[in-house]
Amino acid sequence: MSLFLAVFFLLYGGMHYFAFRKIRMAISLSPAAVFWLIAFMVVMVFAPIIVRLLEREGFGFAAVPVAYTGYLWMGFLFLFCTIMLAGDLGHLLLRCGSLLLNRDFATGLTDRQAFFIVCAISLGITVYGYGEALSIRVERVVVPTTKLPSTVASLRIVQVSDVHLGLIVREQRLGRILNLVEKAKPDLLVSTGDLVDGQIDGMSELSAALGKVRPPLGKFAVTGNHEYYAGIEKSLDFMRHAGFTVLHGETHTIGGMLTVAGVDDPAAARIGIGKIREDDVLRHAPRDRFVIFLKHRPVVARDTVGLFDLQLSGHIHKGQIFPFGQVTRLFYPAKTGLSRLADSCWLYVSRGTGTWGPPIRFLAPPEVTVIDLVNRSARG
Repeated sequence: MSLFLAVFFLLYGGMHYFAFRKIRMAISLSPAAVFWLIAFMVVMVFAPIIVRLLEREGFGFAAVPVAYTGYLWMGFLFLFCTIMLAGDLGHLLLRCGSLLLNRDFATGLTDRQAFFIVCAISLGITVYGYGEALSIRVERVVVPTTKLPSTVASLRIVQVSDVHLGLIVREQRLGRILNLVEKAKPDLLVSTGDLVDGQIDGMSELSAALGKVRPPLGKFAVTGNHEYYAGIEKSLDFMRHAGFTVLHGETHTIGGMLTVAGVDDPAAARIGIGKIREDDVLRHAPRDRFVIFLKHRPVVARDTVGLFDLQLSGHIHKGQIFPFGQVTRLFYPAKTGLSRLADSCWLYVSRGTGTWGPPIRFLAPPEVTVIDLVNRSARG
């Protein structure tokens, strides 16, 4: 965690420096304006820490506006730096082309014009992305199988992932999520990690709302990395009060129809919880029943392929803000959505249901996933 934070603040500070240089090139600022600009940027760099400190000390009323300001700025700054860097690269290529071909390919834009164009585009995407984050989609997936009892034609699983309940994702957003879940009429509800985010004090109303959803086959969950950042004991209490059975490297057979297995996120090892071998967990699952494997990160161990029928994961949010998804693919190459791993072995990677950090999404809308297991051998 400490290495991650060090890298994060190094990169985030670098983005602020880049933006500061672009502002100075585009706008003539007085010494006082420069001072206040630097002060604002320093506060924004450390806003995530300020938010956590305010939460920890019980100043939630102050943490909320700081969180919205800091994280919206983070999203805007990421877009600004990405678009500006792309523009700088394009300008460099044009200059190289001009030199090589002895022709003038200059765009004719001044630093000031380019700055304000990029600001306008970034602001527009930020506003659009805020709306996209609130527009939760239902993704429907059909998985054929011969492992359900012959009398069961189909079985419906609803997956939520990366909800990140906390300061920003609260009652209103959770209400939209649960409305979609209840409309789907699931037989089974699963959460594939990061249900909570940061400090989770004062969230009893959220757990109570989750607790009202009671599918006939129950609710199961696994931990994500943010459950450990928030405090694992409090996170587990929240999930249990919400009605979830939390799986820690174990399997459960449900109604004689299917088996659910789940493992903790690798972040557990950082607080001294030993890693459990996934193949050892899955070998306890009966092979004549459909096996659902809940795992937060979309990584498939080679020795587990064939030991489960469907792995459900999340974690990567499809990058949340394009083009950040191209970065996450370097670490997690599994594609978002449904993938066939073997003849009767599938992986589904959710885009996530909430947001982490910036309350915006761009070209990566949130989802509630409805998965229908369809029995190919059921009697009509």
